Amino acid sequence: MSDTGISVDGPKTRKGALALLLIGLAVTGYGAYDYTQQSDAVADAVEVDAAITDVGVESTSTGSSPGTDYRPTVRFTYEYDGTEYASTNVFPSAITSNYDTESAAREVVAEYAAGEPTTAYVDPDDPAGAFLRAQTSNAPLFAAALGLFLALGGGASAAKRIRG
Repeated sequence: MSDTGISVDGPKTRKGALALLLIGLAVTGYGAYDYTQQSDAVADAVEVDAAITDVGVESTSTGSSPGTDYRPTVRFTYEYDGTEYASTNVFPSAITSNYDTESAAREVVAEYAAGEPTTAYVDPDDPAGAFLRAQTSNAPLFAAALGLFLALGGGASAAKRIRG
């Protein structure tokens, strides 16, 4: 097993601190980019008719967080500019929202039922990425905040390691 230079108390080495800083900056940048992209998608979206093909809730558990998270899932088909597409995006964000309880995730998809028609929204610049709710998700902002926290911790630790 290799030592990454990062411990529970923070980075133990200058390399570990710089790695944490770079990872934090990357996560912050991606979160900000995704939030901007979804905001643009909502602003540019056009309505299309869609058909719900599947609705559910997936349970996910990761090693980094205790317990189980729940992710609402909806699959739908639609046609845009003469081409048929399928999508699973409830929101226009690439970073999906997870919920602490199954009931909270079910509330997100409660208005959809398999076999039923609905309205979807298509960004003309990305017709394969249609979404069901023309609103932004906060998930990218949480990712950006987490990245900023990591970057600040890594930057402070790097500065301390360089000075000391």
